[in-house]
Amino acid sequence: MTSDSSVQHLLRKPLWLAIATFLIFATSTNLAFAQASAFIVRNDRGGIVGERVDEIDRLKASGQRVEIRGNICLSSCTMYLGAGDVCVNPDTRFGFHGPSYYGQPLAPEYFEYWSEVIAEHYPKPVRDWFMEKARHRLNGYYTVKGAELIRLGMRPC
Repeated sequence: MTSDSSVQHLLRKPLWLAIATFLIFATSTNLAFAQASAFIVRNDRGGIVGERVDEIDRLKASGQRVEIRGNICLSSCTMYLGAGDVCVNPDTRFGFHGPSYYGQPLAPEYFEYWSEVIAEHYPKPVRDWFMEKARHRLNGYYTVKGAELIRLGMRPC
């Protein structure tokens, strides 16, 4: 009887070792896959704020990492700063301006509403600056380098 139980004990050890090895491999493979499936933003000139909000909500819900790596990230692209797991390239130029209808001013109540929607997607220091200053610019952009956003608390890529 003693020999049977020691054989069973020996059989369990390799099985446990195999299971542990598999779990370690599976975990490291999933981490590598998660890193490989990052959402990379390159040279994005912006778009419609409402559509960008929907896209950012999907990214946040999925937990997908967002890496802003292009030369430029303009207009609604800057809203990716609030997409959850985000990093920025120090050399990327971010262009901020206020909400408009294809460059035309909005009625005051719409201007306020869309300014708030945009600002919700920024870290606090950027949000405060945007609401005080940048949202009032409708032509052109206030340009901020990724290095400055990193200094304000964004993670570097």
